[in-house]
Amino acid sequence: MPKAAKQKRNAASGPYDRKASKSAGSTNIFRFDKDYGQHILKNPGISDAIVEKAFLKPTDVVVEVGPGTGNITVRALEKAKKVIAIELDPRMGAEVTKRVQGTPLAKKLELILGDVIKMPQIPPCDALISNTPYQISSPLIFKMLSMPNPPRVAVLMFQREFAKRLVARPGDALYSRLSVNVNFWASCKHIMKVGKQNFKPPPKVESDVVRIEPFIGSARPNIAFEEFDGLLRIAFNRKNKTLRAAFSIKEVLALCEKNYKIYCSLNNIPIDESIVEDATIDDDEVEEADNGMDVDMEDDNDDDNDNEAENDESGEAPMDEEEDDDMPAFFKELKAADDAKAAAKTPARNPKSKVALIVRAKVNKVLTATKLADKRARQCDQNDFLKLLLAFHEEGIHFS
Repeated sequence: MPKAAKQKRNAASGPYDRKASKSAGSTNIFRFDKDYGQHILKNPGISDAIVEKAFLKPTDVVVEVGPGTGNITVRALEKAKKVIAIELDPRMGAEVTKRVQGTPLAKKLELILGDVIKMPQIPPCDALISNTPYQISSPLIFKMLSMPNPPRVAVLMFQREFAKRLVARPGDALYSRLSVNVNFWASCKHIMKVGKQNFKPPPKVESDVVRIEPFIGSARPNIAFEEFDGLLRIAFNRKNKTLRAAFSIKEVLALCEKNYKIYCSLNNIPIDESIVEDATIDDDEVEEADNGMDVDMEDDNDDDNDNEAENDESGEAPMDEEEDDDMPAFFKELKAADDAKAAAKTPARNPKSKVALIVRAKVNKVLTATKLADKRARQCDQNDFLKLLLAFHEEGIHFS
């Protein structure tokens, strides 16, 4: 008598099920998270080139941001004294640790799980290397440059357009605030181009490797980063417009006025905040409010305000005399009442304080004295911005 066929259980397949192992073999151990910018560099030649361009010494401490599976990490461990790998994804951190486990390189590796941007400070190091996630490119550079003792060299991979902005020069299409800041605090050089096919999974854009050498010691500019960057933010807000137009924006003048008041309060300089209805001020009043500072005041009445004074306050076109004569008396009284009400609510001019006029005059004086009023930000180099910043400081206007 034949044996009865065994019934298959409806339970889920186990980890050793043939179908499950086939599907597991067709994919990675884990999926790469695009939110973390995980694009693993699979070309060993490029990994070698990144480590070689850092010119590592046997006594160097290296910080690597986003080690991934450790393709660059292992090569850096072979040449440096210690590698501090900062990884956001715990799965990747476990993969790097497992890769060097049981080898002499394991003692030279220190793994930190966390977000490098949210860390109080990048660990002190001699070199910084990274296949940088694109979304933290700019914050990572500024965090490195703001370190009290920045690394000797940084070899970083960025999106190609971002890398071109780093090495751009005045007049280039991609010249921006980033270009001025980075080249003011460090020397930046393009190393190589990296195609998207060298990554797994491949990104949608091409990449470039850049070598950055921060200025150290006496070569480091003795200027507050926030102060210099504050000036650049205003100048590059309209990089294709003149600096006169950039500093004529109402919000920019308000910021300058606020900072000037803080400067005066810290230095015990009396200021007059009384309202000037006609938006003019005498030279004697300016010198008194500025505590003896030499200020060349000019009449800076806005053309828009002059035009508004000539227009009808109600915003409507004036009626012809014939039409006004045919209007019944009742409507004439209503119209006169409405005009009086509108005139009471809408002032003829925007009242300004004396300190606001002083600040505006100081801004015009600086732009005229430096001969940069009609120059565009994309055409200015570092010396132009330093000259502009020094002239503003002499007038008591700061940007931090």
